[in-house]
Amino acid sequence: MSVCAGGQVAHAADLTFPSRGTGTAPAPVPWLFGDWDGARTKLSNAGIDFQFGYTSEIAGNATGGQRQQAAYTDQWVFGTTFDLTKLGVVPGGTVQVTWTDRNGSNLSDDARLGTLQQVQEVFGRGQTLRLTQFWYDQKFIDGAADWKIGRITFGEDFASFACDFQNLTFCGAQPGNLVGNYIYNWPVSQWATRLKFNLQGFGYFQFGVFDANPNYLKVQQSALPVFYSGSTGILIPAELAWLPKFGGLQGSYKFGGWYDTSTAPDVVTDINGNPAVLSGQPLLQSRGRYGIYVSFLQQVIRPSRADSAGTLSLFLNATMADRRTSTTDYQIAGGLTYTGPFQSRPEDDIGFAIGTTHVNSRVAWSEELQNLAGLGPVAVQSNEYALELYYTWRPLTGLQIRPNIQYVIDPGGTTANPNALVFGLKTVANF
Repeated sequence: MSVCAGGQVAHAADLTFPSRGTGTAPAPVPWLFGDWDGARTKLSNAGIDFQFGYTSEIAGNATGGQRQQAAYTDQWVFGTTFDLTKLGVVPGGTVQVTWTDRNGSNLSDDARLGTLQQVQEVFGRGQTLRLTQFWYDQKFIDGAADWKIGRITFGEDFASFACDFQNLTFCGAQPGNLVGNYIYNWPVSQWATRLKFNLQGFGYFQFGVFDANPNYLKVQQSALPVFYSGSTGILIPAELAWLPKFGGLQGSYKFGGWYDTSTAPDVVTDINGNPAVLSGQPLLQSRGRYGIYVSFLQQVIRPSRADSAGTLSLFLNATMADRRTSTTDYQIAGGLTYTGPFQSRPEDDIGFAIGTTHVNSRVAWSEELQNLAGLGPVAVQSNEYALELYYTWRPLTGLQIRPNIQYVIDPGGTTANPNALVFGLKTVANF
């Protein structure tokens, strides 16, 4: 196991295809501090694998916001995987325990950029120590069925996507970026269960049941698997994945959706069916909120020789949420990664992405009503657009240094906020 750029723990068996490296020689140990004279490999072979990772993100705005400044934020990850097969306890069983600790500040807030999506993805959900994973996984029928139960993060199984980019538009499970008020991405976990069926020659189908409870967001220095009162319902995601190979080029095509049984407020309409911004009455409450997503990832170039650089992959993520309860109702992001841009740097990579987050047009209509009624001026929101370019330098095994440039057009989905040019630096260490 390894720690992804955004801090998420990635299981090698769950990765659709490697993001770097094309050789056939045995891979070096992935740890910055080495193999402890072979002790870590021996422990892993015996069924105990430790994770110790660090991610920092620095960002400074050359334009945009109300002031020019820089901000720093980081995340520490501490985890252990127990392979119960290797330990001789339960064939096909795995236990994962992970803690995260976040610190620092966020440029989007500090410089008042007004963005819908943060320019430092690793910030947020409380700058605190928390239990992020605490689950048991059991494989059945030679791996054809896979059941997981415990404290689980939504994005480790559903709409899973890497966090190599620093802008949140391009990082992690997209549903959590769009409707983060009730779908919680890493490092927030929920009591949940997931059942997965691996379909030989095709891919897999899976569904889950998550405890819907806003109290998971109120954690302060909580390292134990606490049960919280105040559950509002259950969140039920489902995903179908097709994992084809086209001439040796690996692809991943995920189609998913979710339904939350909780009662939620309408974003515009009051209890009498009128615009709440004009009437001042409470918002209409009704049961259920939902959405759909796709996540496509496809290799388009893969070198045939072990010593060749140049692996190109394309991706597209798109998510749409219901317009009744979602302030932002769709997000689309696409881009590419190119590994081994130079023969002398076969492990480095370049990434470029462009994406948009859309404010619900019903919310925009409500804002227009406020202006017409003389309650403004209120900025009428629409689309926020983000672009990011990064280069990853790997000077040592287990260390990534990733400078990036971001440009955010119409932050907050409005021309009232000046466009933001942001320079960032992401550092990822896998100790």
